[in-house]
Amino acid sequence: MSPSDDIPMEKKLITLPYEVLSPDELSPADLALVEEARQATFRSYAPYSHFSVGAAILLDNGVTVPGSNQENAAYPSGTCAERSACFFAHARYPEARFLKIAIAARTTDGEFIDEPVAPCGSCRQALLEYETLAARPVEVLLVGRERIFRIPSVASLLPFSFSEFK
Repeated sequence: MSPSDDIPMEKKLITLPYEVLSPDELSPADLALVEEARQATFRSYAPYSHFSVGAAILLDNGVTVPGSNQENAAYPSGTCAERSACFFAHARYPEARFLKIAIAARTTDGEFIDEPVAPCGSCRQALLEYETLAARPVEVLLVGRERIFRIPSVASLLPFSFSEFK
């Protein structure tokens, strides 16, 4: 028997707090942000995945910055909607801080997806950089056809993240 056999394994559980809302439960400002993300899906360039994603970031200066996924035959030269929006937002408004982001998606049939879709790992890490810069939680709205998931922060989506901000 090895010494580690005598030590009971410690088990932990990670939970993700979030709310499930219908569009009519959103504030007018949140509904406008969701609509901006939905509209951004129509500016997507997705000839390979046929999955159009839009994002909209609300900044503390009152400006909303949209982004959409932009694919390229030389994958990974394209970019996701979330990174498209966050990189442009900071390049254009470097003094502004992110307050919240909404993310929506449509499929090849042109319809918005039924269930909300979450950002990929790269986008989560990129968004976490701007949450860290803001020094406050950045709320995330994941948009489905009839349901929206409200998540209190980007950090909630990225447990064990590479960041000082928790």
